[in-house]
Amino acid sequence: MTFDSRQLRQVLGAFPTGVTVVTTMDGQGSRYGVTANSFSSVSLDPPLILWSQSNTSSSHVAFRDAERFVVNIMADDQVQVANQFARSGGDKFSGIAMREGLGGLPVIERTAATLECRKVAAYPGGDHTIFLGYVEHIERSGRQSLAFGNGRYAVTFAHDLGGHVAAHENANLSIEAVRLGSAALADVAEEIGQHTVGLAVWGNRGPTVVRWEPSSQPVSPYLQTGVVVSLTQSATGAAFAAFMEAASTSELVTAELQERSLAGQPDHGEFLARVADARRHGIARSLGRAPSQRHQITVNAFSAPVFDAAGRMVMALSTTCDAARLPPDWDGPTPTALRRAADRLSERLGHRAAATARSE
Repeated sequence: MTFDSRQLRQVLGAFPTGVTVVTTMDGQGSRYGVTANSFSSVSLDPPLILWSQSNTSSSHVAFRDAERFVVNIMADDQVQVANQFARSGGDKFSGIAMREGLGGLPVIERTAATLECRKVAAYPGGDHTIFLGYVEHIERSGRQSLAFGNGRYAVTFAHDLGGHVAAHENANLSIEAVRLGSAALADVAEEIGQHTVGLAVWGNRGPTVVRWEPSSQPVSPYLQTGVVVSLTQSATGAAFAAFMEAASTSELVTAELQERSLAGQPDHGEFLARVADARRHGIARSLGRAPSQRHQITVNAFSAPVFDAAGRMVMALSTTCDAARLPPDWDGPTPTALRRAADRLSERLGHRAAATARSE
């Protein structure tokens, strides 16, 4: 083989799955449970499903000898439940809301769905055993399912974004677009080099941060959602001023510049220069000259626009970091990666210019 088990695990992680907790009970009435994402449907008629378990699992003998098992499909608010059953040792059922299912087996409450099964076969599969179950009872709660991929938990939502945004020409912002951007933030933070990443939209008072994704080295402990950032001083504000329709931003720009002038901080063309730079480079930038009032340190920041199918800017992906760790270069690795991430989001929203620009 040209790969090792670690590389194989990384490749398999590119295939997102749901998350289940499989439960059973032995002949003495002891309960067992294990978190598994190896669950799959097999047949509708007859109703068959399968899942696999490591042969070295402490509960393997119990599942091997049991006549029945329950597949509990985790809801998206049950990360703690999934983590509890993924750990070895201790009472995994402690504090978990349960009910009694067929054969007296434990069924976890408030899941997305459950399948109570009779085991019909077990097959060797390398270092795992594959269990085949005949489904005898099912329940579906309507709760959203928890997902897992690339080594982390995730949430699921419908992927009809491009058509949805394109079909609503008069919408300034799609709720689904924000959900897509929010779901992408963790990957973006990792891609751009472990810097804090924020998602901003245009609110009734200007650029508004609706989500932060702190990195392993967060910019500061003072991150807040719902914050309206400066339109003329921040990278996020410059991005909206540069790439959004002027009719939406001009009144607030004028008011903010006038307010700064009255406070003894007149603008001598710096803002227009920053907007021109943003348009030229496809990304906005702000460079700290003194400690930030919010973060208490000097920070640099970049902000890249995200466009919908109609070519309107609907979001900004922004990153901010201690100036010592985020060089100001326009074509540095961080702003380059941030532009790529924003282009991918734009493309998924139906904006074709981003894909065309990358292929040229």
